[in-house]
Amino acid sequence: IDRIRDKGGKMILFESFTGGLVAPESDNNLWNYKFTWNPRNVVVAGQGGAAKFLQEGKYKYIPYNRLFRRTEFLEVEGYGRFEAYANRDSLKYQDEYGMKDIQTLYRGTMRRVGFSRAWNIFVTLGMTDDDYSIEDSENMSYRDFVNSFLAYSPTDSVELKFRHALKIDQDDIVWDKLEELDIFNPNKKVGLKKATPAQILQKILMDSWTLEPDEKDMIVMYHKFGYELDGKKYQIDSTMVTIGEDDTYTAMAKTVGLPVAMAALDILNEKITTPGVQIPILKEVYEPILNELEEYGIHFNEKEVPYLGYNPLNQ
Repeated sequence: IDRIRDKGGKMILFESFTGGLVAPESDNNLWNYKFTWNPRNVVVAGQGGAAKFLQEGKYKYIPYNRLFRRTEFLEVEGYGRFEAYANRDSLKYQDEYGMKDIQTLYRGTMRRVGFSRAWNIFVTLGMTDDDYSIEDSENMSYRDFVNSFLAYSPTDSVELKFRHALKIDQDDIVWDKLEELDIFNPNKKVGLKKATPAQILQKILMDSWTLEPDEKDMIVMYHKFGYELDGKKYQIDSTMVTIGEDDTYTAMAKTVGLPVAMAALDILNEKITTPGVQIPILKEVYEPILNELEEYGIHFNEKEVPYLGYNPLNQ
């Protein structure tokens, strides 16, 4: 952004996507996903208000009940295709990044294609709700928990009621994903007292989505910078992929922890002298940290591409 401004360019588009995912060599479930950070934040993601962003100068809003059905698509060279759902409030970055006149501003969370469609099943049923507690939750089985969101039937099985309520065909990959999580197991107990639906769902997911000691996570970032210079429109796409070492020395730990540690050392060594609480948008702060991160294999690959406007992969 600073480089574009320094040469006289005007920012007209900024799209920023990030995903904490599982590395390809450890990707062994149908969801193509495992927890690489706080599981609770994954379960309640998107709640608390509509997602807000700018698209070609127009304010756009996606309510929670539609969030996981309105996804963007991205292609990362060497790693394939991803989808992304909108983060809750992209608009606040207009002021923070000095982009009051920008036409498109969108921030999103990346997943492998197909994740959001399946996750939306949990949202639709109410299994991600964190506002109330389930009675006698500690004695519930996983099957009981699922059944508590379905209509009573003296004859139909939980599976049949589930598929009917959500209009899922038996040969749909979404059904395979749900069965893989063992959510219909009558013998596995929730074991949590006065738990919310979100807390119970988190426990169920942790059975399947916890990294094993020798498994690796992956951080993927994709940024699009659209700008105008001398009457012409240009675009730079910037991508970064970092893969962890195991379930302790993760890519998430590296990409989150190293910049903070480097900044702390730079402050102690008086390389950063800007007073007060700062976010890394000043060259004095971000340039030395980005340079040092390259020594740890964390760097962005940039390429100039034709300016195509708001996410052309969705057209």
